[in-house]
Amino acid sequence: MPNIALSARRLSTLGGGSPSKAMLAGAGAVRRLQTQPHSPSTAPPSPMSGMGMMGGRKPRPEGNIGSVFASLSGEQEVVLPERFLDLKREIIGSADNQAALKAAWRTLIPRLAQRAEEAEIKQQGTIPTVSYDALLSGDEAAINRIKECGTAVVSGVVSEAEATGWLRELEEYIAANPQVNGFPTDDKQVFELYWSKPQLAARAHPRALAVQRALLGLFSLGAKGDDTEVSLAPLMYADRLRIRHPGDSRFALGPHMDGGSVERWEDPEYRAVYAKILSGQWEDYSAWEIGHRASAIQNMYEGPGACGVFRAFQGWTSMSDTGPGEGTLRVYPFLKEMTAYTLMRPLFKEKSPRSALTKEQYLSPENWELDLETSAFPNAPPARSQEFNDVSHPHLELSRSVVSIPRVRPGDQAWWHADVIHAVEPTHAGKGPSAVMYIPAVPVTAINAAYVRDQREAFEQRIPPPDFPGGVGEQGFKGTGTASDIVGLDARRAVGLESLAIDPDLRHGGRVARETANKIFGF
Repeated sequence: MPNIALSARRLSTLGGGSPSKAMLAGAGAVRRLQTQPHSPSTAPPSPMSGMGMMGGRKPRPEGNIGSVFASLSGEQEVVLPERFLDLKREIIGSADNQAALKAAWRTLIPRLAQRAEEAEIKQQGTIPTVSYDALLSGDEAAINRIKECGTAVVSGVVSEAEATGWLRELEEYIAANPQVNGFPTDDKQVFELYWSKPQLAARAHPRALAVQRALLGLFSLGAKGDDTEVSLAPLMYADRLRIRHPGDSRFALGPHMDGGSVERWEDPEYRAVYAKILSGQWEDYSAWEIGHRASAIQNMYEGPGACGVFRAFQGWTSMSDTGPGEGTLRVYPFLKEMTAYTLMRPLFKEKSPRSALTKEQYLSPENWELDLETSAFPNAPPARSQEFNDVSHPHLELSRSVVSIPRVRPGDQAWWHADVIHAVEPTHAGKGPSAVMYIPAVPVTAINAAYVRDQREAFEQRIPPPDFPGGVGEQGFKGTGTASDIVGLDARRAVGLESLAIDPDLRHGGRVARETANKIFGF
């Protein structure tokens, strides 16, 4: 199982410095999982079991989503250590690569201006709504739109009656367990809940799993082809839920990108995902190759918002009728340009400040030069998510280019690629709840399987999953789900309760990924 052992070796080579103890401990935890058998159990946990380790991972401090983002927690941006300047110089590289980056910047900046204008005019028209049947049938026009945008609404995944029933059950579960942690603390709307019966049912729903398989199928394998050790079948990732109240303006989560922050440049395997962009060939970049992503380290600093898995798509299932202006999701709807700018932005700095120039002069490519002098990676603090604003990323023109998704009904799902900049509308101006369960699409890789194994242990103990703020979680709650509530063989395989199928026609890398996952799960 060679990929499991890569983590510690790669961490020791990261630009400009040695890996932290937390980083090495995380890599060691992954290695240990391959030899530690585990038997699923539905027995209730002991009162102190929630304070232990999960597969060698140290539980995170108790908290809520407010601790995940620097903007929500009120943190100010800090100067990064000198080693990040060394890293930046390494990425910028030779004179030839510098010339290529400058040329790429000159073509990218006007394209961003065009995209901002397009988004401002078309609004929801930039984001496709695709029916369940069209997605599963591989409708070419629909697939092409999803790939260009990076975001889609998939309609009719589950019935409206089933989705609204889940919402009623969740409200009853919350009422029965008022001690639940949430944000804001005095008017809870984003709940630190992971193991309720409706959440288990939504994750296990066969049509939801079918959508995830279809979305994962949009990815190609990359340069290694059949040897790429990933299986494009979904594993389950437990996440929160949101029931946002009409009139709320406190859950104002601004534009951000998940999957780490500075890790995109610092981890060599993660950086390899964006090799075309960082060599000045952004127009040739494909966001739909899974090869390097499968083994990239997105969680180097064990921060409260760090993610221990590769989520190819993030997503949620709607339990309410919610449209633009009603507390819904907002996204930047052009995947390639957005990603190219995100990766290139730290490599450039302004020549003259905004205060001395007109907007057009300030944003002009001629006002920007390669930055070989500072350690700045704008709004990419270690241990937090990558965030965006008009100061840190001015060329995106976020006030024009980030748009609300189309209206969703109960049972519809929203999906966005791992690299999509997304936000939540600052105010919920609707009349009913804006209610969703967060459920991403997670393929089978060694790193992902190790996480799911530890997540299974958290489920047994009724404590939060490893990626989320810790504490006693749902221990002692009334009506919490158990393993018997996860129905269907595919669903039980996805959560590590049954072994993954090893079909004879699997390509080599897919077979290795599943065999590795089964060993990690203890089968």
